[in-house]
Amino acid sequence: MRRTFTPKGRPLNLSETYLVAMLIIFGIPWLVWRLGRTDYFAPLVVVQIVAGILLGPGVLGAALPDLHAQIFKPEVILTLNGLAWWAVMLFVWLAGIELDLGSFWTSRRDSLTTAGLALVFPLAAGAAAGMLMLSHSSDWMGPAAQDWQFVLGIGMACAVTALPILVLLMERMALLRTPLGQRVLRYASLDDIAIWAVLALILLDWARLGRQLAFLLGFVPLTVIMRAALKRMVEADRWPVSLIWLAGCALAADWAGLHFMVGAFLAGAVTDARWLGRPAVDALRHHVLLILMPVFFLSTGLRTAWSVGGSMVFAMAGLLLVAAIGGKLAGVRLAGRLLGWQSGEAKVIGWLLQTKALIMIIFANVLLDRQIIAASTFTALLLMAVVSTMLTVPLVTTARARGDAQAAARASH
Repeated sequence: MRRTFTPKGRPLNLSETYLVAMLIIFGIPWLVWRLGRTDYFAPLVVVQIVAGILLGPGVLGAALPDLHAQIFKPEVILTLNGLAWWAVMLFVWLAGIELDLGSFWTSRRDSLTTAGLALVFPLAAGAAAGMLMLSHSSDWMGPAAQDWQFVLGIGMACAVTALPILVLLMERMALLRTPLGQRVLRYASLDDIAIWAVLALILLDWARLGRQLAFLLGFVPLTVIMRAALKRMVEADRWPVSLIWLAGCALAADWAGLHFMVGAFLAGAVTDARWLGRPAVDALRHHVLLILMPVFFLSTGLRTAWSVGGSMVFAMAGLLLVAAIGGKLAGVRLAGRLLGWQSGEAKVIGWLLQTKALIMIIFANVLLDRQIIAASTFTALLLMAVVSTMLTVPLVTTARARGDAQAAARASH
């Protein structure tokens, strides 16, 4: 029997309903994270993502449809989505700012070899998984996609490394400022560039090709002007101008048909973190994750669907997880052999680079927006990203401990 929820007394008005939704978004994940002490395997950001899925139509909506409909009514969802768009634009912009292209040149062989293999192997494995999904059912593919767009999109989703979340996890494990941590950041940064380049290719629209060329051609001279202007400004003016630049690039990219997140990433990639102050950039990333991104997680959860059957969605999520992790570990292991790394390094680096979390979820959101993937595929990718991120800290900790033990054993002999 379906359970229903019937409120008593005066119905909540729009602002009250919105605040109830915000209370749920921020309160429930924090309580689970704090009381459950999940930080070792599920940082707060992962708990928030899982909460978004559980609050979506496939779980809460199925269990308590009336309650779900009353809290997450269309007007509330529309308001939350506007906040979520700005949150994710800021987050992707900060991911672009994190890129440090200058450090690649001095370690270009190591960086290009590792980043290339760590990208190609899971991309190939993910593309094979995408073809298998298509052979099972065309329902996994969005209505606006061609086969190659779907397959390449799934492959790239399996190859993604979540750079901003990787920074947070390495800080927690005291790895970020170590030589190993800095190497991992270089590899992840190069893969980030490839991710957005491939996304632009997938979204290439022949009907809007003129607009897309105009955007790319106009972006270069405007970048030169913007960078020159920021260098000459006092720091108090750089932040407002940078946010104007972010909004303008996102608008131009969306107008061109490339999606506003591509524009947001490009806006950050050409902005030097030193101009804004590294401590201020780090603080903003922390506050965006704390204050704004939980709303994006909920709006993401509200887009999940189980139309092809819950068991099949979980099965495909498992297939994608195997492709993503297996491909990443295989690619990094080959890089370690070619470059002569120390024993155990490849395993640690591989488990760090397989972290999916937010960037993969953002990537999947774009594919869903552009109808490249279906909602059920989006749900499978979301589940894969959650499990991938939950595995990172425990398995990196185990790999480091084993490597330290092996090094100690060698030293004793």
